[in-house]
Amino acid sequence: MLPQEILDAWADRQPATVLTTVSGDGTPNSIWVMSTGLYRDEQIIIADNYFDKTKANLLSTGVASLLFITRDGKSYQLKGALTYHRDGPFYDFMKEVTPPKYPGHAAAVLHAREIFSGSERLL
Repeated sequence: MLPQEILDAWADRQPATVLTTVSGDGTPNSIWVMSTGLYRDEQIIIADNYFDKTKANLLSTGVASLLFITRDGKSYQLKGALTYHRDGPFYDFMKEVTPPKYPGHAAAVLHAREIFSGSERLL
């Protein structure tokens, strides 16, 4: 389970978050994501609506960072492994949190191993 501070902050976040992945040669790629959800207080689900470099990086290294900010301006960063799901419970949940106007090709699931608020390490 994610720390309570993260659960509370996620509930009070701004809608847009930044997802950063890394290619096999170490090149970072950051994108804005809007279709996200908290799954069972454990993982962050991100809809693959228009992934290109992000999907290639995810399948190559599986390393990611998600940055979000609360309505009062406090930022949080979750770092960890990113997995890709085209069916199953993560996919079904992604479809629930993704507006119908977006394709929702697959669910990217962030399994946080490190969590920060500014320079303070929470996990």
